[in-house]
Amino acid sequence: MAKHSAGIIPFRIANGGILELFIVHPGGPYWAKKEFGAWSIAKGEVNEDQDPKEVAEREFEEEIGVAAPKGQRIDLGEIKQAGGKRVRAWAVEAPSFEIHGITSNKFDMVWPPRSGQRQSFPEIDRAEWCSAHEAKLRLVKAQSEFVIRLITLLGGKERMKRNCNNDNHE
Repeated sequence: MAKHSAGIIPFRIANGGILELFIVHPGGPYWAKKEFGAWSIAKGEVNEDQDPKEVAEREFEEEIGVAAPKGQRIDLGEIKQAGGKRVRAWAVEAPSFEIHGITSNKFDMVWPPRSGQRQSFPEIDRAEWCSAHEAKLRLVKAQSEFVIRLITLLGGKERMKRNCNNDNHE
């Protein structure tokens, strides 16, 4: 059975009318040097008996270290990633959402492989505000559909900006 996750994507309209989204980079050695096609929305796994919207709220706080921004949730629907995982997302306008470092939950794994040594890594090692254009390039391919859906729901207007505003993990 394919896994199911739910998440929240804060967004804002920055100077010059540029749409920016808040995305996260997965922690751990596998993702350490991957940039394009590696980022994600802040999300977590939904079990059958759980409300996806409640899971999205809880997982955002666990992965970032602060509660998701308040505001109306915009349902962006569900996508299916290459591995079969289904991801449901909600966007929230968050013009004043700023954090200076994230405090992510951690996971343990054997690293280096076959060493027998367990190491702890943050589930999320970075979080950034990026233009919609940059987010489409950085997100896992299937999740870029959420950016397209948000642009459509906002009236189809997007200004391009190619850089991200770093908010590195402390």
